[in-house]
Amino acid sequence: MKALLKAFKTEIAPTREQKEKIIRSIGIARFLYNQYIGYNKKLYRMHQRGLLDNHQKHFVSANDFDKYVNHKLKLNLPWINECGSKARKKALVNAETAFKKFFDDLASFPRFKKKSYQAVKLYFPKNNKGDWTIWRHKLMVPTLKQVRLKEFGYLPVGAVVISGTVSYVAGRFYVSIVVDIDEKSKHNKDLETSYRTATDGIGIDLGIKDLAVVSDGRKFKNINKSSKVKRLEKRLRREQRCLSRKYESKKKKGGKIATASANIEKQKLKVQKLHQRIKQIREDYENKVIHEIVKQKPRFITVEDLNVKGMMKNRHLAKAVAAQRFNCLLTKLKHKAEIIGIEVHMVDRFYPSSKTCHVCGHIHKGLKLTDRVYICPECGYTEDRDFNASLNLRDAKKYRVA
Repeated sequence: MKALLKAFKTEIAPTREQKEKIIRSIGIARFLYNQYIGYNKKLYRMHQRGLLDNHQKHFVSANDFDKYVNHKLKLNLPWINECGSKARKKALVNAETAFKKFFDDLASFPRFKKKSYQAVKLYFPKNNKGDWTIWRHKLMVPTLKQVRLKEFGYLPVGAVVISGTVSYVAGRFYVSIVVDIDEKSKHNKDLETSYRTATDGIGIDLGIKDLAVVSDGRKFKNINKSSKVKRLEKRLRREQRCLSRKYESKKKKGGKIATASANIEKQKLKVQKLHQRIKQIREDYENKVIHEIVKQKPRFITVEDLNVKGMMKNRHLAKAVAAQRFNCLLTKLKHKAEIIGIEVHMVDRFYPSSKTCHVCGHIHKGLKLTDRVYICPECGYTEDRDFNASLNLRDAKKYRVA
């Protein structure tokens, strides 16, 4: 039977000892990550200045640095052994990947990981027999043994785990695993036959007023304008002001900002929890919107290749654009469409979808962003601006398949 890879993420309820071990292991992995970057950064600068001999390496691989950690560094720092060997090795491999992206001009120079960063992860790359075992209510995690799950029956019991990640975000612990499951498994809901038969293609216009306007007449509102999110954002601003005042008070008393007090740590956790809550509301809404779009199984989906980076340069719209998470939405949509078998068309970002009349094809160059109703000066066609754009995207002839 055909097997497929599928990712699952769920919250766990570790014991007090397990929590301490996770946080301790995350700190050790971060320490080794920074040690590796610092060592290679020193070699890179010496190589640029021509201080290295021809026989000396200007870059140390993760495998070689791991040998150094096991044979030398652990002798001076025995607490490194409290973190599992696989998690330590994976942290070094991630740092090596960051350097390779820099050498290939795909990213900037790798940076050190801050201790105060709220979202931290612990990787377990490979699966040996007995490393991972899934039960209905608990999960066997390497070096942590059995960890209780908060959601029973969500993970596929008995499935083969390829890799996993334990993360700590805003006071909560999560586990993400990649498993091999059968094509007809009940957990593979993306390929269920519950989707309707294929219909005509659709066009989707993404925006700020409404998250998405579909050419079949459906509109998905902007969740950031709801009272729930606005109330949380107002509360977040209040807690951030409180945190800022605590820092200012400590600064006036002559204390070091780098060493936060217990009260500051408590306040930081409150802010992190609110950030996480708002993020989860947005992610949940994105998933629901994507499900509603693909459940009719259209023949194709046409969207515009948005220049989000350019849109963020507008200081009046930057916050609203960032809150809409267009890139995350498009990434999830492409992935979901690929699984179900829907073709995604990407139209060039300079295509005038909003300014083009759907009836006569005239381009209204004088259309402003404040004009929410499109009125064609040639044929008099009147329609909602975003709906007109979605129709033009659906009928676009020039596109690339994502």
